[in-house]
Amino acid sequence: MIESLNFSGAKVATSISFFRAHKRAIAILLVVLCAFWLSPRFDIEFLLFVLLIASQLFWIPRALDLGERFLPGKLPRLWLAVIAAVIYFFFCVYSFTHFGILHQWHLLTTGHLPVHADPRLSGVLIDGALSVWLLGSWLGFGLMMIFWTVDRAGRGAIWVYRSMHDAARSHATAPEPDAIDPPSPVRRHFLRRMAIVTSATPFVAAAYGLLYSRLDVEVTHPRIRLARLPKVFEGLRIAQLSDIHIGPFMTAAEIRRCVTLTNEQKPDLIVMTGDYLSWDTAAQGEVVQALAGLRAPYGVFGSLGNHESITHTEESLTRLFAAQGIHILRQERAPIQLNGETINLIGVDDSQSDDSWIDHLVMPDTVNILLTHVPVPAGFDWAVEHGFDLVLAGDSHGGQLSLNFLKRRISFYGLYTPYVSGLYEKSGGQLYVNRGIGTTILPIRLGARPEIAILELTRT
Repeated sequence: MIESLNFSGAKVATSISFFRAHKRAIAILLVVLCAFWLSPRFDIEFLLFVLLIASQLFWIPRALDLGERFLPGKLPRLWLAVIAAVIYFFFCVYSFTHFGILHQWHLLTTGHLPVHADPRLSGVLIDGALSVWLLGSWLGFGLMMIFWTVDRAGRGAIWVYRSMHDAARSHATAPEPDAIDPPSPVRRHFLRRMAIVTSATPFVAAAYGLLYSRLDVEVTHPRIRLARLPKVFEGLRIAQLSDIHIGPFMTAAEIRRCVTLTNEQKPDLIVMTGDYLSWDTAAQGEVVQALAGLRAPYGVFGSLGNHESITHTEESLTRLFAAQGIHILRQERAPIQLNGETINLIGVDDSQSDDSWIDHLVMPDTVNILLTHVPVPAGFDWAVEHGFDLVLAGDSHGGQLSLNFLKRRISFYGLYTPYVSGLYEKSGGQLYVNRGIGTTILPIRLGARPEIAILELTRT
């Protein structure tokens, strides 16, 4: 009886020490679970918000730990906490009041009209640093929670095994050696170093996505097979640009570089599929001037995106582009003709909510190409049913933060739709989703390089 009580007491003490050792992680997990339980609105935006808050609760104490260890003079933790709070508050206030990440997120979720962006170098540096911190801490927290869960599950399994083993030994006539040796100091040191590396990796990746990957434009050359393509258009090359998002992190100079890259490919036709602005309505003239250098024998055409709808710049941008010889198609068609044969190019606004425009724009006896911003929400069956041979879209940024090398849908955008990037084919219709050249909210790209697509049309 006494041995049984001692055994139970030891197990209770072990459980208490476990909770004490991991009280921070458990507290964060409880905060997340309580937030989900109390929220009347459970959706993906709320999930991201809760995980972001939880990541800050996790990483700010870690930053204070590093400060205590490495800063000269060994400042008291209270002073470190005050300094960290002041710096964090300044970054957040600046971002919210100078059109940074937090301001953009607020506009996206509330629908309020935008204000001008802050193009100054100080604003770019502050918003860039905050972007790296927020993304790095969010990804790092996710990784730590995954490893913590796996580790806890493994230890729980060992604890159950040991409990069963000890219970079996209590009935044995002779003692047996312990089935599982305690973790060695070498193993603990290795796991500690792995945790440090794991913690630092997301911050390094975020900095890479800000400083390099965001600007690493890829020119792709997909081949599009269209059975109904007139023979005279065999090999027609269409350049597609999308999601320009002019702003502090996509300047007019960078847009002109993309224009030069596009023109160097000598496309026959150039199309653009929306989101020329981010949020700043004052940048309309600048983005139009930057794109005015596009040149192609059959012309430059475009459609409008959701950012033009949100900023109420659909009419004004259309007029500015028209003055530069660029045709924005708004529930309109533009037949491309060669030697008596025709390809029917159709453009539609992102804000268009009904199908009344389709019947009088689709031409039944030739190839119909639709320019739209968001990938066809109803899928390929809808596109084929209404006579579209090819749909060109954008909006996704390729997921912007994506694991395309594993699977195209593993990204934030993949939570909403299966059409994230590249070519999709179903029921005879085809959809190409361009990754775009700009960014939105976070000026970071990971696993989804900016793209200029040169699509080659062929019959076979």
